[in-house]
Amino acid sequence: MKIRAVAALGAEISSIETIDEERRDPGEGDVAFDLDYCGICHSDLHFLKNDLMNTTYPLTPGHELIGTVTSVGTGVKGFAVGDKIGVGCMVDSCLSCKNCQMDEEQYCDKGATFTYGSMPVHGRAGPEGKPTVGGYCTKMVVNERFAIKIPASAHDKLAKAAPLMCAGITLYDPIKAFGVTKGTRVGIAGVGGLGMMGIEIAAAMGAEVTAISRSRSKEERAKALGAKNFVAMNDEESLNAAAGSLDIILDTVSACHDSEPYAKLLDKRGTLVLLGLQVTPVAVGAPHFVFTRKSVTGSLIGGIKNTQEMIDFCCEKNIYPEIEVIDASKIGDALQKLEDGNDAGVRYVIDCKTIQ
Repeated sequence: MKIRAVAALGAEISSIETIDEERRDPGEGDVAFDLDYCGICHSDLHFLKNDLMNTTYPLTPGHELIGTVTSVGTGVKGFAVGDKIGVGCMVDSCLSCKNCQMDEEQYCDKGATFTYGSMPVHGRAGPEGKPTVGGYCTKMVVNERFAIKIPASAHDKLAKAAPLMCAGITLYDPIKAFGVTKGTRVGIAGVGGLGMMGIEIAAAMGAEVTAISRSRSKEERAKALGAKNFVAMNDEESLNAAAGSLDIILDTVSACHDSEPYAKLLDKRGTLVLLGLQVTPVAVGAPHFVFTRKSVTGSLIGGIKNTQEMIDFCCEKNIYPEIEVIDASKIGDALQKLEDGNDAGVRYVIDCKTIQ
């Protein structure tokens, strides 16, 4: 089927244009839907700019999709025409390896097929040899195995639900994986769109949340979302007072930055979890870890089972990001704001009905 899509034709934001693209017709096990909304993620900017040196153009980004089902293929049991559907960062994996069997398809041994810019190899994401086309578009087809059911309680908040497909699961999955529970002392580094999601989710799980940011400009906002404490990285007194006070830090910052100060905030056996895709090496002094059994690790989104669990949890707890809905004509402006640091801290969400 022919669709309209917003694509980058090169590694500059200024190269964005609306183009014609092709989607496969829905087959066995597939769900087709019209796009209502698609969030704009900082990862979209990384891939557009070819920061990871693997982008193929034209590139249609977008992995925070919300839409309305228009048809279903044979064998589909979980969706019907008119249902609200979500798609996150993955649209296929082998489903047979150890990690897929553990519901962690993002770590598929044979390679997950991501929602955009990824070559299909497992047979459920379109023809081989053509990169996947993301959610800055009008229509989508996805295998039911990689689709998320949107709870009825979110049907009047669909634009707000879109960023949960990436931002929500990016925080929910490590919070769950690293055993955060009531009383866990959790630091959220970065109070942008991703960090604010982390504050809300961790607080809703009963954690004692400390927000960590460059300055105190976002302190009031962070505490309104559920942070009990705040650390300003440009304030030495604030840093010293918080030394050794955290069990885990979720580092949501995508821009290149110094992770060394975070290590000092961790208690013995504490864990620094990298979530942002900064493209420069992470440098932290070995003594922080050798003498205190601290650790540094990373986390990539989450599997489909946990994504469904996350959306159900967030909708039940009324956890939604602060968003700004934009027309398709403003996509370039929104990406530039992300490039400039997104001081507003909002998640930009495209009204896909405006893609002409």
